Amino acid sequence: MINTRVTIAGVEFQNPVMTASGTFGSGEEFSEFVDLNRLGAVVTKGVANVPWPGNPTPRIAEVYGGMLNAIGLQNPGIDVFINRDIPFLKKYDTKIIVNVCGRSTEDYCEVVERLADQPVDMLEINISCPNVKEGGIAFGQDPKAVEAITKACKKVAKQPVIMKLSPNVTDITVMAKAAEAGGADALSLINTLTGMKIDVNRRTFAIANKTGGLSGPAVHPIAVRMVYQTAQAVGIPIIGMGGISTAEDALEMILAGATAVSVGTANFANPTVTMEIADGIERYLETSGISDINDLIGAVR
Repeated sequence: MINTRVTIAGVEFQNPVMTASGTFGSGEEFSEFVDLNRLGAVVTKGVANVPWPGNPTPRIAEVYGGMLNAIGLQNPGIDVFINRDIPFLKKYDTKIIVNVCGRSTEDYCEVVERLADQPVDMLEINISCPNVKEGGIAFGQDPKAVEAITKACKKVAKQPVIMKLSPNVTDITVMAKAAEAGGADALSLINTLTGMKIDVNRRTFAIANKTGGLSGPAVHPIAVRMVYQTAQAVGIPIIGMGGISTAEDALEMILAGATAVSVGTANFANPTVTMEIADGIERYLETSGISDINDLIGAVR
């Protein structure tokens, strides 16, 4: 009997495969392609205290080995999310992780408080958002801000809190330790790397925002390295993400120290990829004679 169940902060997942925030909506648009009952968790698109319109278009560009996006966390806000998206996801036997975004500590805490009595399993706090009160620097680029926002969210949260780390820093372990010091129950990493594409024919930026977040296979080796470094630096579980498009990619993350993985950009190219990865992990365990996925977590030192 193969065991693919993993536990993060007391929440048990039937397998370690999740969706990455912003690449799967809140599940409904993918539900005709993917049996959501077969996923460890659905991680929703970012939810703010009020609707966000997002950035001007064009805001997506294909690049070598992935894509750039500057969607700007467009979302309908917490009211619509509670009334529409949570009831849809509750129809399925999968865990619900809500990604929370904000422009100030108060914004984040408002959403976290609104979700306190909702039937969701965990909260993922997106600290790559610009902190409007601190001149626009992302919360996740300043360790003091990371610790402070983590503490603030933990104070009002009823569910376990995952802090989603930005890779756009000098040392990811400094941010990871700051989140742990603030009381984070788990970490997820990496978010997108800042990139740029210029359209040589139009001689202008391919994305209206000029820069965008790079995701896809191109970032995978960087993500594996950062997951490994973080696993050595903190004692809380990690959800690894960044360019995962095969079971082998997912297993790399797990061997590097991730307890679970989130699949993002690959969903756009292959809507059934999450189920294929979950099946592939199970096959790997069978053919390798490994009975428990947990034996692989951080097995490469």
